[in-house]
Amino acid sequence: MLEPEHGPVIQEEVEHSHVRCWVCVLSCLLLACLYVGSLYIWRSSLPRDHPSVIKRRSASVLLVSALSPAVVKAWMHWADIRVNAFVLELMGVRLEGLVPAAILPLILTMAFYLGPLVHSAMDNPKGFSGELQSLLDVQSWRWCVRDAVWLRNQLVAPVTEELVFRGAMLPMLVPCTGPTAAIFIAPLFFGVAHFHHIIEQRRLHKDSMSIILMVSGTQFLYTTLFGAFTAFIFMRTGHIVGPVVCHAFCNSQGLPDLTSALQHPHKSAILLSYLMGLLLFLVLLFPLTDPFLYGPIPVCSLSAPAASAC
Repeated sequence: MLEPEHGPVIQEEVEHSHVRCWVCVLSCLLLACLYVGSLYIWRSSLPRDHPSVIKRRSASVLLVSALSPAVVKAWMHWADIRVNAFVLELMGVRLEGLVPAAILPLILTMAFYLGPLVHSAMDNPKGFSGELQSLLDVQSWRWCVRDAVWLRNQLVAPVTEELVFRGAMLPMLVPCTGPTAAIFIAPLFFGVAHFHHIIEQRRLHKDSMSIILMVSGTQFLYTTLFGAFTAFIFMRTGHIVGPVVCHAFCNSQGLPDLTSALQHPHKSAILLSYLMGLLLFLVLLFPLTDPFLYGPIPVCSLSAPAASAC
């Protein structure tokens, strides 16, 4: 006798779920557009690396990232999401497990970069000790913090991009897609956002359109893959600090230069270090991101209890 009454209830739940997913996608799209759009509210004929351009754009993206918790809060209201956690905790801003969350993902990323690190040490006349001296050189750090390009690449970009594209977007995607799918969907917004570089390349007439598109396509590929990695770190640790630190480290290293490694006099040792780094990365990927090390993960409260990534 009760079966006919279940149909409308189930249909209503399905419709509510579809609405929630649309709100989620549109909220992520809004954040991505706000982030990229904020870079272009300042009209200038100067290149992107000019200090004045960097300062203005940094102010814009810092403002957008500061507003991102409000977007998440509004999304929770529109999507009727109720969890026992603060918005900032859902976005990975929390104290419990902070120290391992800042250190262990960095160790994991450095393992992946073992090849480039060994390559750099071999090219240094003083070897590994020279690399360590450079790292601990106070004067070098003073120069860095006075350099606008360095501050953008190592501080502003990692903090704002991770807060917006991981910290804000993943909590909004998880209830709709589940944690595993969210890890692979969120980076698409991040990768597409980098297509805005086409605008500046065309304005400066540096290369032909075919070359610009090829470079942008490559950039989309590696930023999407990197975004999936930091999304994985975020979902496993429940912290934003790990993705930020890994982002800053990767920006300092750039893409691994395999072409140069193949032409190096000691290419066998360097290629072996590349292989060892990859193996170390794969072996340590899950142990160093074990949620047990970081305490209860707030963003997982948004997913179904059986969700694998949580």
